[in-house]
Amino acid sequence: MYEEQSNIVLLKEIAELLNEGTEIFPMLQKALDKFLAGTAFEAGWIFFIDELGKPKLVTQANLPETLSYKGCYYLEHGECWCVSRYRNQKLEKASNIIACQRIDNAIAAEVGQHNDITHHATVPLQSGDERFGLLNVASPNTVRFSDEELALLESVAFQMGSAIKRIGLTKQAQEVALAQERNRLARDLHDSVNQLLFSVTLTARAGVEMAEQPIVKETFKEIQTLTQDALTEMRALIWQLRPKGLETGLLEAIKAYAEVLGLTLHVTVAGVLQFPSRIEEALFRITQEALNNIRKHAGVTTATLYVTVTSTDVLLVIRDEGRGFEFDASSQLLSMGLQSIRDRAKEMSGTADWVSAIGQGTEILVRLPY
Repeated sequence: MYEEQSNIVLLKEIAELLNEGTEIFPMLQKALDKFLAGTAFEAGWIFFIDELGKPKLVTQANLPETLSYKGCYYLEHGECWCVSRYRNQKLEKASNIIACQRIDNAIAAEVGQHNDITHHATVPLQSGDERFGLLNVASPNTVRFSDEELALLESVAFQMGSAIKRIGLTKQAQEVALAQERNRLARDLHDSVNQLLFSVTLTARAGVEMAEQPIVKETFKEIQTLTQDALTEMRALIWQLRPKGLETGLLEAIKAYAEVLGLTLHVTVAGVLQFPSRIEEALFRITQEALNNIRKHAGVTTATLYVTVTSTDVLLVIRDEGRGFEFDASSQLLSMGLQSIRDRAKEMSGTADWVSAIGQGTEILVRLPY
């Protein structure tokens, strides 16, 4: 009876932690720490598993040396019954794992103490029909966990799955609100500033045709040129706020944006372009920034885009044969455009680098996992 009451108190405390969380991974870490501290389970780790069945270790606690070795190398590599059953949608409840190749490989490598942890239990993290990954726990000298321990594990997994879903819905709502605000601002810019600039362009053109004095005619021409440049900048800004072309595909959106900027873009693709929407938008925004840099600084009107897709990531290369630039890596000072590209790549757990030299053009290389 006392143990049952303790478990109820523990589940209540974990529920409070999960309900307070606004960021998924820190929230899961706190809940996992609390769960291990209040039970006989000693170690734990959580995998998120994507649509392709690829697991990613997102948090862990109290791992023995063998499993924590080199950034949890052996947990990140190899196969396991739990992941395989999860992929085949045959893992529906908390279960004992008879054999774990990841743990076996870590022990066989003799890279540290395994603290008598040789097996683990697993349970899927899900909310309704939506699945997120696996919660695994282990204890020393334990091959099989009791039905009561597995039931407790299921209860915690249910709470975690609900919390993950809640945060996901909150972030979706925020993204929808942000998109709506972007669309509103884009409409306002189009209906007001964009139309005013267009009117000034037409007025300046008329002034060029009507003016008789050369100096007046040249003034109107300069106004027309400056206003046309401002109009191009405004249209590019509206595109950045509301990438209308993405509904017809990433490449079509990029080509259309290059056209808005007056650039000729040559595109080469290797692989199938099928990404989650967040990756697709990140690629679009990064390419936008790169094309803006080419238009403003490279002094050319032609660029080349290479997109290479593998089973794990996408490589984006944007190249121009323009002015180029020199960059002192030790100064860590980047232009706003390059910093924006690097920040967006980092947000997606990716990388962004570049190669450039005066008079030899610039090549930007971006790699994003998906």
